[in-house]
Amino acid sequence: MTNWPIGLSTGCFYTEPLIDRLETIRASGFSMIEVVFSSPHLDYKNPARVQEAAARIDTLGMEAYSFHAPFADDIDISSPDAATRQRAFEAILPAIDAAALLGVHYFVIHPGPENSDIPSREERLLRIENVCGVLDRVAARCGEVGIQCVLENKLPHLMFGQSADLLWILACLKGNRVGACLDTGHAHLAGDLFALVCKMAPYLRLLHVHDNKGHGDDHLPPGDGRIDWTALLKELAAVNFTGALILELAGDGSPDIVMARARRARSYLRQRARRLALANHTGTATHL
Repeated sequence: MTNWPIGLSTGCFYTEPLIDRLETIRASGFSMIEVVFSSPHLDYKNPARVQEAAARIDTLGMEAYSFHAPFADDIDISSPDAATRQRAFEAILPAIDAAALLGVHYFVIHPGPENSDIPSREERLLRIENVCGVLDRVAARCGEVGIQCVLENKLPHLMFGQSADLLWILACLKGNRVGACLDTGHAHLAGDLFALVCKMAPYLRLLHVHDNKGHGDDHLPPGDGRIDWTALLKELAAVNFTGALILELAGDGSPDIVMARARRARSYLRQRARRLALANHTGTATHL
């Protein structure tokens, strides 16, 4: 399969009300979105506001494909302190309820706090065990409302930002209730993008798609950085990936400029995917 659906994360408009930007997104031909948790963007703790957004999404013929869970330093599901972990779990629950009201397929979550304090090996093992305990509870709640929880790889300088930690967590979780979301920009900065596609293949449900130049988390459109998108799409086809590609782009500039970048990114990916499909069909080494 190479005709992966391409959606857009609403994070490019995270400082503006979601409901004010849905028509902007739809007018550019994007019907599939990932909704982000930002309170100025969507008051996800207010069911009435979430239902209003869900109704507007439906009216516009759009689909909320996924929802990005809140993340912050104080939402620490890995903490050695049980009370801190419980508060983190309780902070996540309203987001799951919001995701259910939006009717999403996937609930994207980070495995730990957003800080660069890398613990000792002993503490890391303890924290991984704590992450698994909370994620099992998150996954169970997601399952109750018909959503799958998916774990996203983080930036390499952050806690649990190494691919080995992510894979360890996925392997330690109970059952097969938690999938994975591969963030291309994060993996590229970590230097293991293509290896992660193969290693995460059994868990892989969707991709956060953006580019960078190898130095910072730029959230550039595919093709504007240094990621080899031809090679990446080949790897996705090789592991029979069947999920969606969600563009996660920076929101610099006016809405028109942001959406022009999003359309260009979508065209770039579609063109390469079509050439890959043609090459596979003909058995030729078509230049992608």
